[in-house]
Amino acid sequence: MIEDAFAMGPGPQVGQGADGGMGFLISMGPFILMFLIMYFLLIRPQQKRQRAHQEMLNALKNGDRVVTGGGLIGTVAGMKTDIVTLKIADNVRVEVQRSAITKVLNEEAKETKE
Repeated sequence: MIEDAFAMGPGPQVGQGADGGMGFLISMGPFILMFLIMYFLLIRPQQKRQRAHQEMLNALKNGDRVVTGGGLIGTVAGMKTDIVTLKIADNVRVEVQRSAITKVLNEEAKETKE
C-alpha cells in the first residue's frame, strides 16, 4: 500500500524552481494584458472626461449659458463655492449644485460660428 503512494509521481527535482516562477508569469500574462486593455479603453478616457468637466466647471463665470443634468437651460447669475444661481426666466432664479452643470452653451455657439 505504501508503494502506491510513491507511485503518484516524482518529487521536485533540482532546477525546477526557476521554471515554476516563469510559468507563473506566463500564466499571469493574459490577466495583465486584459488589465492594460481595460485601462486604455475604459479608465483613461473616463479620467480625461472628468478632467475636462472639472476644467469647464472651474471656468464658469457670470453670463454663461449652461445646461444642467436635469435639462434646465439658464444663464449663470451668481456663484458660491458649490452653488450656482441660474436665471431661467424673467424674475425666476434657481440654485443648483455646480457639479450638476453638464454643458456650457456659450462655447458651442462660438465654435459653430467659426
